[in-house]
Amino acid sequence: MKVNLPTPLIEYTGGIRDVTGEGATLDALLRDLDRQYPGIRFRMIDEQDKVRAHIKLFVNGELERSLKAPLTDRDKIVIVAALSGG
Repeated sequence: MKVNLPTPLIEYTGGIRDVTGEGATLDALLRDLDRQYPGIRFRMIDEQDKVRAHIKLFVNGELERSLKAPLTDRDKIVIVAALSGG
């Protein structure tokens, strides 16, 4: 399925913003992305397997909070990272 990444994560993909991945759930998809782009999952998911506070995951335009959410090959995933700083 297609995954659109925010700017802070494209350093893992060599500058590619739109990537593809596989998985029956959101968690499986993120693990597949980590297999392809080592370290990317840790930037989104913490040590307790929770989505980090500054990351939002959208499936077909709808905010998804559960990593157990089922996915299909036709789904479009958009990952958004909040910007912070001063």
